[in-house]
Amino acid sequence: MAEGPPTPPPLHPVLQPLSFLLGTWRGEGEGGYPTIQSFKYGEEIKLWHSGKPVIAYSQKTWKAASGEPMHAESGYWRPKPDGSIEAVIAQSTGLAEVQKGSFDAEKKTVQLQSSLVGNASKVLDIGRVFEVEGEEMRYTVEMAIHGHNQQPHLRAVLRKVT
Repeated sequence: MAEGPPTPPPLHPVLQPLSFLLGTWRGEGEGGYPTIQSFKYGEEIKLWHSGKPVIAYSQKTWKAASGEPMHAESGYWRPKPDGSIEAVIAQSTGLAEVQKGSFDAEKKTVQLQSSLVGNASKVLDIGRVFEVEGEEMRYTVEMAIHGHNQQPHLRAVLRKVT
């Protein structure tokens, strides 16, 4: 007898307020910074759970014109019942982030700010804001490097595909 796909585990109660994030999101974004040329990219973000009180996160981007792979990162988001959230994100460049922030289940937003950026020669600080409305996710990333205060770096609009 062939087995079908495994039944997903029940959602941990701590994750319920962030269930709007779960799924696969795809879309397009644009980036820039005073030290680099502006660019456009395609992107996929996946957010899922294993039944534990943590959300697994993966992200990958590709050049909009050619489809050539660009950036990837993955990690875990750990929400708390008080509306705070912690995230650990490892980037394909070797940079690692520990971020802290907050979420608002009613407004469907998550705000993160780095409390530690490791293995980075230039990056000092990273902030992220995610907003979900219906089947659309918008996000922005701000970054500070040596000689430049935190300012916009990335922004994208993604649609939920699963």
